[in-house]
Amino acid sequence: MIINAAYYEKLDGNKVRCRLCPADCLLTDGKFGICGSRFNRNGKLMTDNFGELVTACYDPIEKKPLYHFHPGTVIFSTGANGCNFSCDNCQNWEISQTRVATHFVAPSELVELARKNDSIGVAYTYTEPLIWFEYIMEAGRLIKDAGLKNVIVTNGYINSEPLEELLPLIDAANIDLKGINPQFYKTVCKGKLEPIINNIRRFYEAGVHVELTNLVIPTKNDSDEDFELLTDFVTSVSRKIPLHFSAYYPTFKMKIPPTPTETLMRAYEVAAKKLDYVYVGNVHIPDKSDTFCPSCKKLLIHRRGYSIEIIGLEHGKCASCGYDIGIK
Repeated sequence: MIINAAYYEKLDGNKVRCRLCPADCLLTDGKFGICGSRFNRNGKLMTDNFGELVTACYDPIEKKPLYHFHPGTVIFSTGANGCNFSCDNCQNWEISQTRVATHFVAPSELVELARKNDSIGVAYTYTEPLIWFEYIMEAGRLIKDAGLKNVIVTNGYINSEPLEELLPLIDAANIDLKGINPQFYKTVCKGKLEPIINNIRRFYEAGVHVELTNLVIPTKNDSDEDFELLTDFVTSVSRKIPLHFSAYYPTFKMKIPPTPTETLMRAYEVAAKKLDYVYVGNVHIPDKSDTFCPSCKKLLIHRRGYSIEIIGLEHGKCASCGYDIGIK
């Protein structure tokens, strides 16, 4: 459905500048922004993705990945066409960088889908949910009113004003911190690092449950300095934020060989010196997707793939020593 878009300014000559994300696209009449969904029609910014779902599935919450947010539950997951990044290694490039057929689901229908199959709510994922802003704002309010959860899996690339409007609706976010080097973001993702750093802080300050994912790409963001700087940043926000290091595999435009297990272990060891919860995903390494108590070191949650066993956790605290793990 095509609707009027939020956050833009009108300029002379029938031009508009989109202000949803830091790309700040300047659009002449008929031109689309980099996200592929927001466009100028006769001097007004429009979006053609309202309610248009490219895919839908009931997923384990661990797939997002969220390890400290209602572990063992299921969540209805969906997304739209497009993204405001164009990462060379995008694993969902067919729906983020091209246009595929969609199915319209009204916000009220989304609530009904979110109630089925013991789902705890909706995860806006697969592509970039922040460019789905208008739909999430409307549907997200209904999801909240129904006592369900709104989760986003995002690159975190949004301007501060729309972010502040969105934050009260969001219960949890997994944010891709793709690297810690501005040049990496510029060349690989075609975006900027600084807004993401600022937004991660803001999500956390606003009380949203935050987890971070870093996809480790050989020769691109896998140096000891990368891991140390990234860990220092996360620690500066909170040592309790779960950090997921994820194995890369060749896809889309990037043909670099997959991430070696040794590199992931190096990342894990660097981060685990300062952070309470570090995980390794996209590859199986024993114990590296399990949750341990930072205080007494007891095993709390054992994970194998998306199957979990809660062993030593009671009401979000360690059953042995009472340490507050912060698991909701």
